Amino acid sequence: MSGPSILIVVDAGPAVGGGHVMRSLTLVGALTAEGAVCRFVAAPAAQAILEAFAPETARVAAASTSPGDLAVAARAERFDAIVFDHYGLVEDDHRAMAQGKPVLVIDDLADRPLGADLLLDSGPARRAGDYDGLIPDDARLLLGPQYAPVRPEFAGLRERALAWRGEPVGRVLVSLGLTDVDGITGRVVERLRPKVSDVGIDIVLGAEAPSLVSLTKIARRDTRLALHVDSPDMARLTAEADIAIGAAGSSTWERCTLGLPTLMLVLAENQRAAARTLAERDAALVVDAGAADFEALFDRALMRITTDAALRRQLSSASAELCDGLGGPRVAEVFLKLIAARG
Repeated sequence: MSGPSILIVVDAGPAVGGGHVMRSLTLVGALTAEGAVCRFVAAPAAQAILEAFAPETARVAAASTSPGDLAVAARAERFDAIVFDHYGLVEDDHRAMAQGKPVLVIDDLADRPLGADLLLDSGPARRAGDYDGLIPDDARLLLGPQYAPVRPEFAGLRERALAWRGEPVGRVLVSLGLTDVDGITGRVVERLRPKVSDVGIDIVLGAEAPSLVSLTKIARRDTRLALHVDSPDMARLTAEADIAIGAAGSSTWERCTLGLPTLMLVLAENQRAAARTLAERDAALVVDAGAADFEALFDRALMRITTDAALRRQLSSASAELCDGLGGPRVAEVFLKLIAARG
């Protein structure tokens, strides 16, 4: 006998990136391991990410990521519960698509009414009071990085990776989002290259990233650069790196799981609160990519993280304390119990 049928509604695109899809895929893996049957409702941008990273995943095509088109696709399906990872949807959208079935909402913003029976917000500074008046009184909240969905291969490498953090910098991981918002990856790599020598640079980005063409040309001349397009090997790359230059999005928790010292770039407003908390806890060096003096701030932070082994050990230890990489199974267990109770 199969488990519950669960619909996953996600957003993706040049403006919002691919993080919604990737963390939802992780949650789907945990749900599937417990017998659930999951399908994505995905517009073209999300479908492209699913095709690259999980082509076997069942999905329902939506014409666009707008609430109306997603609702049309969802209403044609039969399901027992529904998950939303889409910041453009509000309570009325959730309730209309859910048709009375249990609802899990994944959020980071706490800025709008949500039709959640269960709410997941992995932000390190999030408090229950932030959602007062935004969710039903009987909704359950899962708050903090201990619930962040992180792919299981990261937790599998955690012990080995943590054992040697703080060593001299031999590899740098540059991971600023699959969609490479505003070509930030190319800008950062050009800034980085003259400031490090005899150091391997692993660059992760998506197939449609604006920086890909220029970085491909540079990599032909600079043998230190290795491009990883739509890479399935993020856990290995993160474990093998000595430092990262990474976006302050959902991949933050992958790096924390492996205690990777990180120069973190804030690329969007909704990343600001989590980044500030990591900086306050000495778990990352943080630079705002939109700052007027970004280049000077970046250069100073890069100098600190590459030259100070004690700082790298501090960043590693503090970040690893925030997240152990086991959030996916924790969330799946709670959601499946809710579905069973409502069944």
